[in-house]
Amino acid sequence: MRTLQAVAGIAILFIVMLDAFETVVLPRRATRRIRLARIFYRMTWRPWRAIGRTLHRPKTRESFFAYYGPSSLLMLISVWAVGLIAGFAFLLLASGPPASSFPGNFNFLSALYMSGTNFFTLGLDDVIPRAGWSRFLSVAEAGVGFGFLAALIGYLPVIYQAFSRREVAVVLLDARAGSPPTAAELLRRHAYPQGMESLKELFHEWERSAADILESHISYPVLPYYRSQHDNESWLAALTAILDSCALMIASVDGACTKQAQLTFATTRHTVVDLAQIFKSKPQAPKHDRLPAADLRRIREILIQSGLKISAGPAEDKKLNELRLMYEPYIYALSEFLAISLPPWIHAEAIADNWRTSAWGRISGGLRDSPTSPFDDHD
Repeated sequence: MRTLQAVAGIAILFIVMLDAFETVVLPRRATRRIRLARIFYRMTWRPWRAIGRTLHRPKTRESFFAYYGPSSLLMLISVWAVGLIAGFAFLLLASGPPASSFPGNFNFLSALYMSGTNFFTLGLDDVIPRAGWSRFLSVAEAGVGFGFLAALIGYLPVIYQAFSRREVAVVLLDARAGSPPTAAELLRRHAYPQGMESLKELFHEWERSAADILESHISYPVLPYYRSQHDNESWLAALTAILDSCALMIASVDGACTKQAQLTFATTRHTVVDLAQIFKSKPQAPKHDRLPAADLRRIREILIQSGLKISAGPAEDKKLNELRLMYEPYIYALSEFLAISLPPWIHAEAIADNWRTSAWGRISGGLRDSPTSPFDDHD
């Protein structure tokens, strides 16, 4: 009996400590299919997502989803702590009563209580280990508790630093591509003298931002669940707008930044594909075409009117469709799994950017219906 208890305790400790190590310390994706953290997120996110989708008001729904990321992290930490306490409890139970003066029978609940006092280093005098193994396990568990706390203290700032870097990139896209960002707005707002150079620089910045999102979201899998500050912005919408813009640039726009668009497209597509694989989100075609022929014609007309040189024809349409097939099934799978809305290629009507709004109303009534930015005139 004690042998089985010892084996159970060692197994629980191994599973929990390995999972915590892979999640907190290991700076790469864990390839094991069965992981405690993965099971935890699968079991908690799906019902949370199902409840959130029943909320009809977008702001209420996004606020509800925003609580999941931080809450899930606290819950996962609690699961690890409970697992460690339970594992040491089995070992303490297998080692026998800690002292001859122990009141009552030393059962699992008693071992669990003793393990909890050791883990949190409470130093209570009602249970004093006197046997050799009990002393060793008490000291070992206290050390594990300190190490666990130290790892979390170092883990949380790193997560929020990565979240902050991601959100800075998302917010900076607001004035350049609209809210939510779209490919049509991004290219139209750069249709000015030296605009292609600015767009080239933007694509270069997002090549690095996409790589940073890939690295941080693989290393810290809780980050994809963290929502952005505004309801109409998200890291997935930003990546989608960048991919759309690069695809349109590669297929239809003649300019100096086409090569940079290809590099950014490759890195950003790599990001969304790998993240879809992490969440086991099988690529699937969108339920509705994100770029109907009428919208594509409208985008090209707007860009031509803005001064960009646009190539249009069957060859360009075929190239654009090929590029879209390379990433749209993956972003749609991520959108469905994470319950994040994807931006359109072009807005059906004029929408005010987030920087023009506030909690007290809009800066001026005329901005609400204006499709242009006050910065569009670059004379």
